Amino acid sequence: MLGYLWVAIGSALGGMARYGFGLFASRMWGDAFPWGTIIINIVGSFVIGFFGTLTIPDGPMPASVGMRTFVMVGICGGFTTFSSFSLQTLSLARDGSFVGALANIAISVVLCLAAVTLGHVLAARIGG
Repeated sequence: MLGYLWVAIGSALGGMARYGFGLFASRMWGDAFPWGTIIINIVGSFVIGFFGTLTIPDGPMPASVGMRTFVMVGICGGFTTFSSFSLQTLSLARDGSFVGALANIAISVVLCLAAVTLGHVLAARIGG
């Protein structure tokens, strides 16, 4: 039961961070292209790759199952925005911006995979 509480708290914190960064991104770059969602997903991918590797039981900084759940399921789950990404991609396509929709897919998938890989590699090197 305690695991659910950690996920709920982490999700709330991640969701608030996502909302705040989304507002910031909208003010900085406008709403024509979902830069905020892309950056949020890249950062979340990096964090889950880095923290997940760093804190595995035989990693350089092992963490409890509860702590890993709090960060990886709670915070990262509340922060990243795959459902928003999907809706924004559909909206771009429905509005006739097929290039924008494809760019959103390509940028998000490639950079999020790169970020999770970078996070993993950096955390693995800490254990050296």
